[in-house]
Amino acid sequence: MLKRMHIARGLVFGLMAALLVGVVLPQEATAVEAGTLKVDAAQVEWTINPFVYGANYGPWALVSLDMLDEAKASGVTYLRFPAGNWGDRNNLTPFQIDMFIKQSRDWNAEPSISVRLQNGTPEQAAELVRYANIEKGYGVRYWSIGNEPTLYPDYSVDQLNVDWRAIALAMKAVDPNIVLIGPEVHQYPPNADPNDYHAPMREWVRGFLEVNADLVDYVSIHRYPFPTSMTAPVTTDDQMRTNPAEWDFIIPDLRQVIREATGRDIPVAVAEVNSHWSNGSAQLATDMNAVWWADVLGRLIRQKVDIVNFFALYTTSGLGLFGLLDRYEIRPTYYVYQLYQQFGSELVASESPDSDVTITAALREDGALTLMVVNRSAEVKAFTLDLAGFTASGAAEVWLLDAEHRAEAVEPVDLAAGPLTLPAQSVTLLVVHG
Repeated sequence: MLKRMHIARGLVFGLMAALLVGVVLPQEATAVEAGTLKVDAAQVEWTINPFVYGANYGPWALVSLDMLDEAKASGVTYLRFPAGNWGDRNNLTPFQIDMFIKQSRDWNAEPSISVRLQNGTPEQAAELVRYANIEKGYGVRYWSIGNEPTLYPDYSVDQLNVDWRAIALAMKAVDPNIVLIGPEVHQYPPNADPNDYHAPMREWVRGFLEVNADLVDYVSIHRYPFPTSMTAPVTTDDQMRTNPAEWDFIIPDLRQVIREATGRDIPVAVAEVNSHWSNGSAQLATDMNAVWWADVLGRLIRQKVDIVNFFALYTTSGLGLFGLLDRYEIRPTYYVYQLYQQFGSELVASESPDSDVTITAALREDGALTLMVVNRSAEVKAFTLDLAGFTASGAAEVWLLDAEHRAEAVEPVDLAAGPLTLPAQSVTLLVVHG
């Protein structure tokens, strides 16, 4: 199984070098020449928070015995529990917390617990903190309060501020070291149009922070772009191809709202995200969903988001196709995490000239430069790869995710052999040793 590698600073960079990289296509196709992908390994931008590889989990959908090994090997680093609105409709029990902590520890994932907001009380929330961290000594650091209060009937941000703050203070009184995440609004807007249906979500975040910025440690939002309406439940590949760019607006806009409301920066969490919110969407289990997610996750990393929770780690088909894992099967999006387990943690500057192709680059502690290149287009594309601040040594490893390859190693490439060729609707990981 692929192993996550952690990165240390202090790498010595070589001189600038423009390198032509050749990748053998899995099938014959004519590549479209699309320009130059640029990477500057000397320009380190951020130490990637490992919690960007998180997921929502249980207790309404618990990994089956048949898939325990796959869950452990998934590469998921952070688990938000309970997933979705289950925690606002039910009271967590000690047994459920015990099972969750055991599984998260077994799978090397950081546990995060959401307490009840709707029909919950400060006393209930405080008791969960007391049980988990005082009585059992689990040391659960990350906590949230409620799920999508923007969907509660007859509820306002003013009422959220009253209820959320009372619960937060009660929890902090039990364990002042916990980290609080909120407000968990649904469907943060993808544009600046004040008439957009989701524009009020921006103001919920602003209103929440104006009252609770002193208590919240991570500002959290949710986002599912599809389906765009119930009258058009089927999403085309072309819609999914053009969608990821909205994140290049959403995260900067959210950061601007945070600064306007608080006068400072607060770390950001995307606490729930997938392509579709409808459990009837067949696209959730497609290869295109995996390509879409690899692209979105790369953008969130480049936007320096600290916590990202895919929805979800596991669901059976009867509950929807959201999960990375099914009862007996692995869904295509699972393999995105298999690729990212080999990705570095020191984000470096990268640039693509093509709106359908993204590149995210990071350095690894072994000195390797890792490049995650996503081609959302239905066309095969070829690029010159311009690497600055890094001297390559030997052939580059190539790992491919597409309709025929499941995060598989393919033939290593000579860095002087020709253009970098990207199969249609694919994710290519290059590991370039220095």
